[in-house]
Amino acid sequence: MKKFLLACLSACVFILPAYAAIDLNTATEAELQTIKGIGPAKAKAIVEYRKQHGEFKSTDDLEKVPGFGKKSVEKIRKDITVGNARAAAAGKTADLKSVKEDAKVKVKEKAGKH
Repeated sequence: MKKFLLACLSACVFILPAYAAIDLNTATEAELQTIKGIGPAKAKAIVEYRKQHGEFKSTDDLEKVPGFGKKSVEKIRKDITVGNARAAAAGKTADLKSVKEDAKVKVKEKAGKH
């Protein structure tokens, strides 16, 4: 039984890191390429953008990098992070603002149809 538990625990050590989000602010090109949908060109673009513009404040900032749009960012959102709590909170605030703005637009559109 002990051997079985040890084997399971050992397997978890190798499996769990595969599910960890990659930090856009610290990842190397090689690390970025482990994300499905990011190849060498996109990985290089992320690193170059970070060098020129500084740290990402939210995962949404990835849309500013050449080669990325809303759809591509949404596809990899679960695999990326910006690392520190302050930046993550800023990203959540930005996402919440975006949701509120979308809701306001929809309400205005519905009001204009009547």
